[in-house]
Amino acid sequence: MIALIEVDPSQISAYGCADISVVAGEDYVRVNSLVEKPAVGEAPSNLAVIGRYVLHPAVFGVLENTPPGRGNEIQLTDALQTLAAGEGNGSGVYGVVFKGRRYDTGDKLSYLKAVITLASERVEFGEDLKSWMKAFVN
Repeated sequence: MIALIEVDPSQISAYGCADISVVAGEDYVRVNSLVEKPAVGEAPSNLAVIGRYVLHPAVFGVLENTPPGRGNEIQLTDALQTLAAGEGNGSGVYGVVFKGRRYDTGDKLSYLKAVITLASERVEFGEDLKSWMKAFVN
Protein backbone atom coordinates (compact mmCIF):
# COMPACT_ATOMS: atom_id res chain seq x y z
CA MET A 1 0.00 0.00 0.00
CA ILE A 2 1.38 3.40 -0.96
CA ALA A 3 0.20 6.96 -0.40
CA LEU A 4 -0.65 9.04 -3.45
CA ILE A 5 -1.63 12.67 -3.83
CA GLU A 6 -2.95 14.68 -6.76
CA VAL A 7 -0.44 17.30 -7.86
CA ASP A 8 -0.55 19.95 -10.52
CA PRO A 9 0.51 18.21 -13.75
CA SER A 10 3.37 20.71 -14.13
CA GLN A 11 4.87 19.36 -10.87
CA ILE A 12 4.66 15.60 -11.57
CA SER A 13 8.26 15.39 -12.83
CA ALA A 14 9.40 15.86 -9.20
CA TYR A 15 7.72 12.62 -8.06
CA GLY A 16 7.15 8.98 -8.77
CA CYS A 17 3.88 8.81 -10.69
CA ALA A 18 1.16 6.13 -10.65
CA ASP A 19 -1.17 4.83 -13.32
CA ILE A 20 -4.16 3.44 -11.41
CA SER A 21 -7.45 1.59 -11.71
CA VAL A 22 -10.32 2.36 -9.37
CA VAL A 23 -11.38 -0.59 -7.20
CA ALA A 24 -15.19 -0.44 -7.12
CA GLY A 25 -16.65 0.25 -3.71
CA GLU A 26 -13.26 0.70 -1.99
CA ASP A 27 -11.31 3.62 -0.59
CA TYR A 28 -8.16 2.51 -2.38
CA VAL A 29 -6.96 2.08 -5.97
CA ARG A 30 -4.93 -0.58 -7.75
CA VAL A 31 -1.58 0.62 -9.06
CA ASN A 32 -1.07 -0.64 -12.61
CA SER A 33 2.33 0.92 -13.15
CA LEU A 34 4.76 3.45 -11.71
CA VAL A 35 7.21 5.81 -13.37
CA GLU A 36 9.96 7.63 -11.46
CA LYS A 37 9.97 11.38 -12.19
CA PRO A 38 8.38 11.30 -15.66
CA ALA A 39 8.62 14.23 -18.03
CA VAL A 40 5.56 16.47 -17.76
CA GLY A 41 4.02 15.33 -21.04
CA GLU A 42 4.77 11.65 -20.42
CA ALA A 43 3.19 11.11 -16.99
CA PRO A 44 0.38 8.52 -16.89
CA SER A 45 -1.56 10.65 -14.37
CA ASN A 46 -1.18 13.47 -11.87
CA LEU A 47 -1.02 11.04 -8.92
CA ALA A 48 2.31 11.38 -7.14
CA VAL A 49 3.82 8.88 -4.73
CA ILE A 50 4.39 10.75 -1.46
CA GLY A 51 6.69 8.46 0.49
CA ARG A 52 4.37 6.58 2.83
CA TYR A 53 4.50 2.82 2.36
CA VAL A 54 3.30 -0.41 3.92
CA LEU A 55 5.13 -3.04 1.90
CA HIS A 56 5.26 -6.81 1.73
CA PRO A 57 8.73 -8.18 2.66
CA ALA A 58 9.04 -9.47 -0.93
CA VAL A 59 10.09 -5.93 -1.88
CA PHE A 60 13.56 -6.56 -0.42
CA GLY A 61 14.24 -9.43 -2.82
CA VAL A 62 13.03 -7.30 -5.70
CA LEU A 63 15.28 -4.42 -4.61
CA GLU A 64 18.29 -6.76 -4.56
CA ASN A 65 17.68 -7.44 -8.25
CA THR A 66 16.69 -3.92 -9.30
CA PRO A 67 19.35 -2.24 -11.43
CA PRO A 68 20.13 1.46 -10.99
CA GLY A 69 17.51 3.61 -12.68
CA ARG A 70 16.83 7.33 -12.77
CA GLY A 71 19.85 9.27 -11.48
CA ASN A 72 21.85 6.02 -11.57
CA GLU A 73 20.26 5.08 -8.22
CA ILE A 74 18.28 2.01 -7.22
CA GLN A 75 14.74 3.38 -7.11
CA LEU A 76 12.04 2.02 -4.81
CA THR A 77 9.58 3.09 -7.50
CA ASP A 78 11.21 0.63 -9.93
CA ALA A 79 10.92 -2.21 -7.39
CA LEU A 80 7.28 -1.32 -6.77
CA GLN A 81 6.70 -1.32 -10.53
CA THR A 82 8.02 -4.90 -10.61
CA LEU A 83 5.61 -5.89 -7.83
CA ALA A 84 2.71 -4.07 -9.49
CA ALA A 85 3.29 -5.95 -12.75
CA GLY A 86 4.07 -9.32 -11.20
CA GLU A 87 2.24 -12.29 -9.83
CA GLY A 88 2.86 -14.37 -6.76
CA ASN A 89 3.81 -13.72 -3.16
CA GLY A 90 3.95 -10.00 -2.39
CA SER A 91 2.82 -8.90 -5.85
CA GLY A 92 0.19 -6.27 -6.37
CA VAL A 93 0.46 -2.66 -5.30
CA TYR A 94 -2.43 -0.57 -4.05
CA GLY A 95 -2.67 3.08 -3.17
CA VAL A 96 -4.68 5.47 -1.05
CA VAL A 97 -5.21 8.93 -2.48
CA PHE A 98 -4.45 11.33 0.38
CA LYS A 99 -6.86 14.27 0.64
CA GLY A 100 -5.44 16.15 3.65
CA ARG A 101 -2.97 18.96 4.11
CA ARG A 102 0.58 18.07 3.09
CA TYR A 103 3.87 19.89 2.97
CA ASP A 104 6.99 18.71 1.14
CA THR A 105 9.82 19.29 3.60
CA GLY A 106 12.30 18.48 0.85
CA ASP A 107 11.27 21.76 -0.80
CA LYS A 108 12.59 24.80 1.10
CA LEU A 109 9.56 27.03 0.56
CA SER A 110 7.14 24.24 1.46
CA TYR A 111 9.18 23.54 4.60
CA LEU A 112 8.90 27.19 5.65
CA LYS A 113 5.15 27.15 4.98
CA ALA A 114 4.83 24.05 7.17
CA VAL A 115 6.72 25.63 10.07
CA ILE A 116 4.76 28.89 9.88
CA THR A 117 1.37 27.19 9.48
CA LEU A 118 1.90 24.74 12.31
CA ALA A 119 3.43 27.37 14.59
CA SER A 120 0.53 29.76 13.95
CA GLU A 121 -1.90 27.04 15.07
CA ARG A 122 -0.17 26.53 18.43
CA VAL A 123 -2.17 27.74 21.42
CA GLU A 124 0.88 28.99 23.33
CA PHE A 125 2.22 31.38 20.68
CA GLY A 126 0.02 31.24 17.56
CA GLU A 127 -1.71 34.57 18.09
CA ASP A 128 1.55 36.36 18.92
CA LEU A 129 3.18 34.88 15.82
CA LYS A 130 0.29 35.98 13.59
CA SER A 131 0.43 39.50 15.03
CA TRP A 132 4.18 39.65 14.46
CA MET A 133 3.78 38.34 10.90
CA LYS A 134 1.18 40.99 10.06
CA ALA A 135 3.54 43.70 11.30
CA PHE A 136 6.49 42.15 9.48
CA VAL A 137 4.65 41.92 6.14
CA ASN A 138 3.54 45.52 6.39
